[in-house]
Amino acid sequence: MTRPTLLGLLALLALLTAGTLALAPAAAADLADERALAEKHAPVVRVVEQAQDCGYGEKYGPIDVDLLFDEPTVALRGPWGLADLVQIAPRAEDLANRFEYHLDFPGTTLEPGCDYERWTARLIEGSEPAVYAHVATDPGHPGRLALQYWLFYTYNEFNNLHEGDWEMIQLVFDARDAREALAESPALVGYSAHEGAERADWGDDKLELVDGTRPVVYPAAGSHANKYTQALYLGSSAEAGVGCDDTRGPHVELTPVVRTIPSDPEAARAAFPWIVFEGRWGELQPAFFNGPTGPNLKRQWTEPIAWMESWRDRSYAVPTSGVFGTGATDFFCEAVATGSRALVSLLRSPSTTLLVLAVLGALAIFVITRTTWRPAAPLRVARRRTWGQILSTAGRMYVRRARLFLGIGLVLIPLGFVISFVQAVVLGGLGLAGVDTTGEGAGALALLVLTIGTTLALLGLALVQAATARALVEVDAGREIGPVDAYRLAFDQLRPLLRGLAVAVGIWTALTLTAFLAPVAVWLAVRWSLLAQVVELEERGGLASLRRSAQLVRGRWLRVASLVGAGAVLALAAGPLLGALLILVTEAPLALLNVVAGVVYALAMPFVALTTSYVYFDARTRHELEPEHEPAELPAEISLASE
Repeated sequence: MTRPTLLGLLALLALLTAGTLALAPAAAADLADERALAEKHAPVVRVVEQAQDCGYGEKYGPIDVDLLFDEPTVALRGPWGLADLVQIAPRAEDLANRFEYHLDFPGTTLEPGCDYERWTARLIEGSEPAVYAHVATDPGHPGRLALQYWLFYTYNEFNNLHEGDWEMIQLVFDARDAREALAESPALVGYSAHEGAERADWGDDKLELVDGTRPVVYPAAGSHANKYTQALYLGSSAEAGVGCDDTRGPHVELTPVVRTIPSDPEAARAAFPWIVFEGRWGELQPAFFNGPTGPNLKRQWTEPIAWMESWRDRSYAVPTSGVFGTGATDFFCEAVATGSRALVSLLRSPSTTLLVLAVLGALAIFVITRTTWRPAAPLRVARRRTWGQILSTAGRMYVRRARLFLGIGLVLIPLGFVISFVQAVVLGGLGLAGVDTTGEGAGALALLVLTIGTTLALLGLALVQAATARALVEVDAGREIGPVDAYRLAFDQLRPLLRGLAVAVGIWTALTLTAFLAPVAVWLAVRWSLLAQVVELEERGGLASLRRSAQLVRGRWLRVASLVGAGAVLALAAGPLLGALLILVTEAPLALLNVVAGVVYALAMPFVALTTSYVYFDARTRHELEPEHEPAELPAEISLASE
């Protein structure tokens, strides 16, 4: 090597060294800024207090995940299999770049008892709760910065039981980096809850702050869904969670230690090797009972601003005061929880569950074979029929005149859009008018929207019942009739139908909201189930029709309930069953499958109306004929000539 060449290499080495030395302080300064920003806005976590061990309340606070490592009760398993043991007491380094592996904690996911609670209490003894801060940018949205706080819980005790649970909150700044963000306030905040998140502007009333910079978060007991206020929240979707999230106090206030994960990937991996783990932070189980993936596999880790666009504006809380209390919503919460427990039982003890299903199937077969199904004579409607003949006759009439009754059912499809539009107008209009639409205010609004939707849906069903009854009589008389003609005839009695429906809906709603009177509401619902037929075919007023329906049902309540209920179950189950089948055999979007299920429901409702109409004629025949004049089998008829 010549001397000039050697001098050139030395000069190049000096330049590289100087560049490295120049870059090192900048990188350190960036991390220092990120830590300062994370400390400035560190969240205050208020968890539901647990009054006694293994009792109600939050059993699992946000922990330092380093407690899981070198812990002899924790195992690393995989890949793919549930029992493939890789290592006991894994280190954080052992998780790096592991794909399809999973951590396994001591306990049985689907049968937790107090095991996870006691294990967690031992694990965290003497330690402080922790959150993991992460400053992130989004290549698709320059000029905006996200500050995330990730919270880890050892167990999720919601309807979807699973080991491990990662939740997070995100603050959004109009800034390019942490240094700029330190000089201003966040623009937006998002709290994760289940598969979605709820947004708030930094100045929103629902966002509670400590020291003007630190957001307060209320994790729901068991599910850890993050909420802005303390309330009982309802959810009916994957984004909001199916069931009830409870953040009501009393609370224990936590101020977790903030551990900042560097935004630089290499620095993050060096400081927190587990951040590149691509497995699951909990035991493998079927479907949504699986342990979760970590922060690095979530969309918001790399696309925090794009993810922000999916945030919802509010969560719906149940009003905790009022004349009716919360009985109805408590019933809803318990119903969802009961369904979840049933699914868990199926997975845990399939043989017992199958035995129960077999017993129910045998009971159904017994009932089916104890009734007469034929002859199924759709015409000469004003006659007495057996339980099975009513169902078979309704089905035969529906098939024979499918175009007519499908057309009648089509009215429920545009009505569904009308209901959605009215609900949207109410939500948007009250919000613009300054009405509180958060916390309990949102719960009251949700109750109003639900009442409006239910009333309009019942009106649609009543119109289908009325049009079907009119069409059935016209077909029986041999006269041609189409769907429009059927509704035109039904509208002749629209006023008494609306009056009777308004009274019935008002009484049902009042009784149902009291919870303990809900059985009375069910009893009345069956007694008044022939309202539309009486109004249309006997031309009585609204209140008189309710009394007449009750008179026809008297002494036959179980028969009417089982027939109308059986018809409704068949119609209501058709759409969801088809949707479930399509989910299994296609990759169509769930939203489209829901539309398909809704259309099927609308087209199946005329079958319910036909069943109810034949029930009406059967009850009327039995009521008007003297018992000694009733033959043992078909036909036993009354005249409709006067109608």
